[in-house]
Amino acid sequence: MFELRPYRRHGGIGAYNPFREMEEFEKKFFEEPFGTFFNSGDIAEFKTDISDEGDHYVLEADLPGFDKKDIHLDLSDNTLTINAERHSQHEEKDKKQKYIHVERSYGRYSRQFDVSSIDTENIKAKYDNGVLRLTLPKKQEALPEAKRLEIE
Repeated sequence: MFELRPYRRHGGIGAYNPFREMEEFEKKFFEEPFGTFFNSGDIAEFKTDISDEGDHYVLEADLPGFDKKDIHLDLSDNTLTINAERHSQHEEKDKKQKYIHVERSYGRYSRQFDVSSIDTENIKAKYDNGVLRLTLPKKQEALPEAKRLEIE
């Protein structure tokens, strides 16, 4: 199960800094005073849930607002990469004339998962109501055959 956990950029370990949130707030405020205060890492990565169903895993990824044709699944060297791209609904000139505030993000989003213990030939994918659902069957362990050796 641990091999299905997504790769993390920072490893989740860091030095404690009691002023980190205030520094991030100040940095965001002066860089984008009318922009969003969301952490860009939360926007750049979509959220996933992985459950162990016995003979297979189920990975569910929230991808609301994406067209099915803009979601791509790639397998390479025991790594599953989920790429999704959302296009802007309006041109830059329309933003300047009509929009007061724009928070909806668009761009390219990507996550990678280690699938070394997965039977990659039989992965099934379905996209419905903004949720990508992958059924990832586990590899069947090859049991060593028992046989008797003849003595010469």
